[in-house]
Amino acid sequence: ADGELSRFADLAPEVYVEVALDESLEETLDVLAAHGLGAKVRCGGASVPSESALGGFLRACGEREIAFKATAGLHHAVRDTREHGFLNLLAAVVFGEEEDALAETDPGAFSLDAERFAWRERLAYAGELAHARSERLRSIGSCSFAEPVEELRQLGVLPL
Repeated sequence: ADGELSRFADLAPEVYVEVALDESLEETLDVLAAHGLGAKVRCGGASVPSESALGGFLRACGEREIAFKATAGLHHAVRDTREHGFLNLLAAVVFGEEEDALAETDPGAFSLDAERFAWRERLAYAGELAHARSERLRSIGSCSFAEPVEELRQLGVLPL
């Protein structure tokens, strides 16, 4: 499989490979890093990873300086009983404390505006967020556009 990956690196400026959150994750990410490839993780759908599994993925990508995309199940701004929230994911990437950030269910724990992002008492400013977006969390995916936008409106992030 390692030899097959090398041919994908030149297909586009950025290539992302979906990874399984299993015992081979670190080895898989080492191979992706060696070939300059990004990782793609599924956050929901048929199977929702635990905070521990997703947190381990985030840490492992950070250690290897691998950019990633997160897809599936990110319909909500904040974690609910069944699905991860995209603000939780952003907090986990920006602030660390991955499992705690991913497990947060209080919408009031987050705030976001043009200058800063906050989770509980932690703050990150626009430059830090831009760095996290360019170097780590490249994009999120959801099969719904309306749900995430509506939740951001309810949280006061976007105008009504």
